[in-house]
Amino acid sequence: MFARRDLLLGGGLLALSGWLAPGPLLAQGARPEIIQGSTQFIQWMGDQALNTLRTPGVTLEQREASFRGLMRQGFDIEFIARFVLGRYWQQATPEQRADYVQLFGEFLVKTYARRLGGYSGETFGIVNAVPAGEQDVQVRTRIDRPSGPPLLCDWRVRVINNQYKIIDVSVEGISMAVTQRQDFAAVVQNGGIPALLTALRARTETVAAQR
Repeated sequence: MFARRDLLLGGGLLALSGWLAPGPLLAQGARPEIIQGSTQFIQWMGDQALNTLRTPGVTLEQREASFRGLMRQGFDIEFIARFVLGRYWQQATPEQRADYVQLFGEFLVKTYARRLGGYSGETFGIVNAVPAGEQDVQVRTRIDRPSGPPLLCDWRVRVINNQYKIIDVSVEGISMAVTQRQDFAAVVQNGGIPALLTALRARTETVAAQR
């Protein structure tokens, strides 16, 4: 389970940080400014990620600790978690919801963080940014890799509580959130919410063990 999602999560070598969106950007008709702000947000995160990866003498544990804090600020993890669970969110008890969001966040952080040791000269740049629906901006980035063809990633950004937040990542046109939603639905259909929590907990432990 979760094999396709692992591929998606490994696609972007980005560290994440909170980025405040000034109040005027929320005004009606300010879409061009939000697009510009979203672009700057993603570019800044990419720069921070590469700076972290290029810094000599930093251990994998130190990188992971830094990355963990930045990612929890840059992604709206609870929003993504609820979207991924879909209609099954209503079936979960309050205790199950809290457990699920915590496990989901930990799974995302560890899955991304374990990729930090694999930096080998990648470069990162913005391709374009366009509106996506009524609220969001899609920022396309390109990662050039010495060992393979360029990788295109689309980052869906939304202003939430006056901050830019990532709510989805698509690698080569495949949505992380949609893929996870399909995988999670299959698990819940077979064993209910408890089965999903068990699978997430086991997967998180496996990711940590493979570091």
